[in-house]
Amino acid sequence: MTIKVGINGMGRIGRMVLRSIYENNFKDIKVVHINNRSNSETCSNLIKYDSVHGKFNVDIKFEANKLIINNDNISFSQHSKLEDINWGELGVDIVFECTGKFNSKEKLETHIKNGAQKVIVSAPCKNADKSIVYGVNQNILSKDDKIISAASCTTNCLAPVAKVINENFEIEKGFMTTIHAFTSDQRILDNSHKDPRRARSASQSIVPTSTGASKAIGEIIPSLK
Repeated sequence: MTIKVGINGMGRIGRMVLRSIYENNFKDIKVVHINNRSNSETCSNLIKYDSVHGKFNVDIKFEANKLIINNDNISFSQHSKLEDINWGELGVDIVFECTGKFNSKEKLETHIKNGAQKVIVSAPCKNADKSIVYGVNQNILSKDDKIISAASCTTNCLAPVAKVINENFEIEKGFMTTIHAFTSDQRILDNSHKDPRRARSASQSIVPTSTGASKAIGEIIPSLK
């Protein structure tokens, strides 16, 4: 049985989801729809040429309302509101929510109401049915889970290490420090920002800040709450 998926948001993570499906040649997963605010031409160019991962070795073309990858027709839309994406009509079973903007179960249930069977969120999600770090707690998934969070990048780094230490020695108290790449929320050059530290040039500053990963680890490994 082929699982038909849709991707909402073609930023770095959305593009890597698409790329991974093709590069790993998953025969039982088929991307049938992409929703992104930029147009199909811009999207196809960013998919094909990646500054970090290099050129994507596929034949990719675009039309106004679709992308064509290795002769696969993938319908394309530019909706800003989740309510406007009818996943049922598009034949989508599972939605990869990769915008980073819709981070609660309440908001993401719109995907389910619009015809999707399940939603996998590429970020932390408030009140998700399950938060999963693969290799740590994927065994807790059940067929009834509909909104599934893949947690944050930092949590995905911390959880496997914490799991091994906790299982072998038992963690009583922990403290973590992470060095994170700068993000699009920061300024390339000094400019205004609601957080004065993030207003400084990201390429010349290491900005001290907090992370939710230390709390999120308790959702992945309950004994560490």
